[in-house]
Amino acid sequence: MIFGEFPASDAIGTRLAHGVRAGGLSLHKGHVVTAEDCEALRAEGVATVIAVRLEPDDIGEDEAASLIAAAIPSDYLHFTPSATGRVNLHSTANGLFVADRATIDRFNRVDPAITIATLPDHASVHAGDMVATIKIIPLAVSNSLVRKAAAVMASNRALEVKPFKPHRVALLSTELPTLKSSVMDKTRRIFEQRLQFSGSRVVVEVRAPHRVPQLAKAIAASAQDNDLVVVFGASAVTDLHDVIPAAIGAAGGVVEHVGMPVDPGNLLVLGRIGTVPVIGAPGCARSPKENGFDRVLARIFAGENLGSEEITSMGVGGLLTEIRSRPQPRDLRSPKQPLSVTALVLAAGRARRMNGSHKLLAAFDGKALVRRSVESAIAAGPARVLVVTGHRAEDIEAELIGLNVDIIRNPDHADGMSTSLKAGVSALGQGCDGVAVMLADMPHITGADVRRLLDAFAASGGQAVVRAVSGGKRGNPVILPRATFSAILQLDGDIGARHILESTGLNIVDVEIGEAALVDVDTPEAVLEAGGILKR
Repeated sequence: MIFGEFPASDAIGTRLAHGVRAGGLSLHKGHVVTAEDCEALRAEGVATVIAVRLEPDDIGEDEAASLIAAAIPSDYLHFTPSATGRVNLHSTANGLFVADRATIDRFNRVDPAITIATLPDHASVHAGDMVATIKIIPLAVSNSLVRKAAAVMASNRALEVKPFKPHRVALLSTELPTLKSSVMDKTRRIFEQRLQFSGSRVVVEVRAPHRVPQLAKAIAASAQDNDLVVVFGASAVTDLHDVIPAAIGAAGGVVEHVGMPVDPGNLLVLGRIGTVPVIGAPGCARSPKENGFDRVLARIFAGENLGSEEITSMGVGGLLTEIRSRPQPRDLRSPKQPLSVTALVLAAGRARRMNGSHKLLAAFDGKALVRRSVESAIAAGPARVLVVTGHRAEDIEAELIGLNVDIIRNPDHADGMSTSLKAGVSALGQGCDGVAVMLADMPHITGADVRRLLDAFAASGGQAVVRAVSGGKRGNPVILPRATFSAILQLDGDIGARHILESTGLNIVDVEIGEAALVDVDTPEAVLEAGGILKR
């Protein structure tokens, strides 16, 4: 490939390395110059162009990217059409992305012009997630180099997605007088949320004393009819001979490993009864935040056999505290593929400052505020409307009768707004590109306001945060793209998603909707000032 400055009169067949704009003429980068283009360039007074001329062995960037993509097995992968020398690879299933680093490194060392970037090895992915991108750097590259790179990809299973397979799971919990039953109830709910990703489910739950004989009996019985046994201990494991590993041995099983180099998650136990894995969950697994337990579950659900060697190899990348969701701005969708956005209306709060009345039941123009807010969500035309209820759920849900919405009850609503956000995001489904978070106590938000936010989100290709503002002051609603979902699921306490907006690095698009963006009603006085009538 010859790169340089060519006389416009002698540029036929070259590919523009720099776009040209002159008068009414506009030729983009990569455009193959024709005789008609040369005449137009002359007419506009353009004497030279920066371009490349292909040599006999060269092929264009798009053809090169396509040849390399064709060398990769397509099981559970979707390849986008090549454009600007790039092919993106997307998972077609919920599963585990696995990459062979040695092969990827050999590929990237064939020539600097030929590259592939991937997610980290053993990353959990949703259907639709981008897992890798092939990029040809120059406008053309040697055909022989492309075929050499493709041969590297074909020589080994360089990358793949292992789909998650649904498992029948037995959940065992040990009991001590100091452990409240409410803690075990919440542990089950959080654990079931973890299982949704793989389609697995808890088919039996057993609670036994925190003693070896009773727990061993429960483990042995549970391993007979299930694919996985998970034990949450009332006390943390401190030794190979502690209750959980000792019970696995007493049940006729084998303890593969105690402890793991992942933090949080160090105190995990891995064992086996025959072919059935038994996991002693670390205490941090009672929280929805990412920890080593998630990584072990993902490998098991993907069909991998774990032992001591696999556990001890998790140290690099095992410090999880600061891991945040990273956006993928390269993957902009075609306008022909409409985005799927769910409106999530939060209506679970306790209304502590309402002196016994419920603000969402206050009447605005003859309608309960919660119904008014949900009707605004529906009028905007999202793909789906979810409503999260909690405090006085029956009364709130009665006001929504006849509306085409899905209702989710949040049993943990008293623990703060984060629990309602997590409950809603957990129910979004695989095909959701973004969530429009709406607060049900904002009486002046209209369907047209929400529609403007949805249109701005679509214009961003689903890659930006979109929020309502009034006079430049940030307010609500806000639309969060899929890239933020995992971070939302790690929220805790009475906080919303504001700090996620500030820490993800995503573009933020502000949409002016006027005073409605700032008006919420948290007190009886605020309800009356906004034009409402208190009911009960």
